[in-house]
Amino acid sequence: MTQKTACCGHDHALPTHPLEQQDHHDHAEHAGHDHAHPLEHKHAHKRGHACSHDHDHSTAVASEKAVVPADAKRLRMHIADMDCPTEEALIRRSLTGMPHVLGLDFDLLNRILTVHHYQQDVAEIHTKLKDLGMSGTELAAGESASAPAAPARSRYWKLAIGGSAAAAAEITAWFTGSDTSITVALLALSAILACGIPTLKKGWIALRHFTLNIHLLMTAAVIGAIAIGQWPEAAMVICLFAIAEMIEAASLLRARDAISGLLAQAPETALVQQIDASWKPVATTEIAVGNLVQCRPGDRIALDGTIENGQSNVDQAAITGESIPVEKRIGDIVYAGTLNQTGAIQIRVSAAANSTMLARIAQSVQEAQSQRAPMQGFVDKFAAIYTPAVFTFALLMAIVPPLALNQGWHESLYRALVLLVIACPCALVISTPVTIVSGLALAARRGIVVKGGLFLEHGRKLKTLAFDKTGTLTEGKPRLTRAMSLSNATDAEILKLAASLDAHSSHPLAHALVEACTEKLEQADNVSLLEIGRGRGITGRIHNVQYQLGNRALLDELNIAFSDEKRQQLDQQVQELEKTGNTVIFLCANHMVLGLLAIADQVRASSKQAIAELHALGVATLMLTGDNDHTAQAIAAQTGITDVRSQLLPQDKLEAIKQLADQGVTGMTGDGINDAPALARAHIGFAMAAGSDTALETADVALMQNDLRKLPEFIRISNKTSAVLWQNIIFALAVKFVFFALALSGHASLWMAVFADTGTSLLVVLNGVRLLTYSDSLDSAR
Repeated sequence: MTQKTACCGHDHALPTHPLEQQDHHDHAEHAGHDHAHPLEHKHAHKRGHACSHDHDHSTAVASEKAVVPADAKRLRMHIADMDCPTEEALIRRSLTGMPHVLGLDFDLLNRILTVHHYQQDVAEIHTKLKDLGMSGTELAAGESASAPAAPARSRYWKLAIGGSAAAAAEITAWFTGSDTSITVALLALSAILACGIPTLKKGWIALRHFTLNIHLLMTAAVIGAIAIGQWPEAAMVICLFAIAEMIEAASLLRARDAISGLLAQAPETALVQQIDASWKPVATTEIAVGNLVQCRPGDRIALDGTIENGQSNVDQAAITGESIPVEKRIGDIVYAGTLNQTGAIQIRVSAAANSTMLARIAQSVQEAQSQRAPMQGFVDKFAAIYTPAVFTFALLMAIVPPLALNQGWHESLYRALVLLVIACPCALVISTPVTIVSGLALAARRGIVVKGGLFLEHGRKLKTLAFDKTGTLTEGKPRLTRAMSLSNATDAEILKLAASLDAHSSHPLAHALVEACTEKLEQADNVSLLEIGRGRGITGRIHNVQYQLGNRALLDELNIAFSDEKRQQLDQQVQELEKTGNTVIFLCANHMVLGLLAIADQVRASSKQAIAELHALGVATLMLTGDNDHTAQAIAAQTGITDVRSQLLPQDKLEAIKQLADQGVTGMTGDGINDAPALARAHIGFAMAAGSDTALETADVALMQNDLRKLPEFIRISNKTSAVLWQNIIFALAVKFVFFALALSGHASLWMAVFADTGTSLLVVLNGVRLLTYSDSLDSAR
């Protein structure tokens, strides 16, 4: 018998098995736990809602995203001119104050703006964006933006002409000794018109909207330089800025391609079987679920599906990050983007092109960009104070020395203009999103799907990591090791009766009994969940006899009479089985124990090494399981875990996570569904790929390979990302302070300041993108 519960819009079968209390098969519904469904809580990450995890402690991880009601409308737009925090700030300032606009999500790398709103007519939103010079194209739900167009050839020619004119103005001024001659002025004006019109337009828009950004600062610097007769300086400033913006945009494309490249691994066409049994190439976007497609050796698999004919070795690195090929046979699941290596296979399609596992991974990483990491929020707040402060100081530098100290106006104004350029925090602001996105893309390449920079940044702070047992530390594929009769029935008859009761259950232990039974099963009637106190099992009628099948707790609750000798003998047998890692369930009828069945699960090959690596990284580990203490201790001994908490119901696991969370950042690793209360309460919830098909929707981090070594790998990626973040921030601030000192001492020119500012922006972008090459270091760490 199975039960179903609605979660995230899907129905997932949940078992009603005697050991439902056990491990990741616990469920709050049967434990009397009054908790909002944790899957809905988790799903909020993808929907753009806030998710504070309801933490009440100082180490709580909280998203900065605004709470958006579920019934809010979404307007998604691709804005070609939006790829910098400067444009983001301008759009936020303009749209945030509008009535009925509830929140804004920015995906700068893909240039997508999502507006959550209650507007009946979105024309006003489009008008506002057009007024900012940010007109966009609406995208349908789930639609991806087209790849950014390459810069027009005319743009390169304009930069070449403008740069040549600016250089000629500098050379002419140097030879003639005059910065204000007609020739120099004409050359400088030509450079400004060729390269600077877009920047001057954006500066005017920023001024009209009272936004202090880089374009307004550059516009002020150019106009100020012209006003004091520094024509060559004005031309060089605007040309250097235009060139740097182009180089910076090209660098950002690499981070953007790191994510869009995930989807590019799936082929655009596939061979589809036609009605007459022939094969015809068809675009993957037009292939329907249920179609039969063929994949030849050496080709990439086009869509998710199940193999119907053939067998092959498949490289699943695109999904799991593991390059070792996996043997696939008839009935096995294969994923789009994976590489078919050795044999031709025919695949029955199970997911459309826009909902394959590869597409869902790419979409998950793309959406994660809109969740601002704590460090990004800190940098933005710092920049919001830093820029106006330096701007104000520059104004004072322009006015106070001539009036109070009798210094020359020309020198004071020039120093003020240099400070205006230095006031731009572009390098500082852009360093965080590029680094975070590169870290997210690196993790995705390694088979670790992280739901936002929030969780990536806090991974390095993990103090405690709790593990479910079945399906997490173990394979989750238990096998019957022994059937023992304690009555007149034979061992085979005990197994047959137990398997008959469990015939329609989806619980892994039920599958173990059914698979082990070689005889024809009996018809069981009125099979239902049986819950007495803390005991849990099932009951059913076979040939007018009422049977109970359950764990030791249920056996105790049934008040079965034993002689002291028989109870001692039974306890000894059970303890011997449990000490070797077996889970024991009992078959009872008429207040008698008819027999027992021992079922064991195998520890994952990666579990012991993963636990050792976590301990080496300073992360404490513990096991939270509903299984009996003997079995739990046996599994823990094989993996290296010393803190074991057994015989826990779902609410007990939840309480354990609550207590641990008060002591530091805590993670929970489980299957993503039945461990949901604990997963939801942990700072970071990790879902195993084998747990459920909804892992991406239910966890903060989804491990696409059933390899627990991905957990220490995630922490290393988090550590590396944090290190690069701090490198960028310190470097950007150091350059600012150096040029601040040079400007005050009169040793910095305008074009030098522009070169330093834009050059720093370029360097921090390249340093952030460097994270994508960190894979080799992760492999060597193993």
